[in-house]
Amino acid sequence: MKTMQMLISMVAGSTSAAYAAVGTHNDGAGVLTYFFIGFFALIIVSQLVPAMILFFSLVRGVFSRREKISEKVD
Repeated sequence: MKTMQMLISMVAGSTSAAYAAVGTHNDGAGVLTYFFIGFFALIIVSQLVPAMILFFSLVRGVFSRREKISEKVD
């Protein structure tokens, strides 16, 4: 009976180590990694808005007709 108790305690003790070892191999990224990437994506997108405004105003300035400015000389 004593060997049976020792065997049960050994099996019960080894299962906790096996369950603890399951999560050690982590292939995926954590939540903070996604926040970090999202933060820099937000910075890039927020800088695209003024860049697009400048680009479209440049294109409009290049392809628009120029008005003739006539100065009156007295």
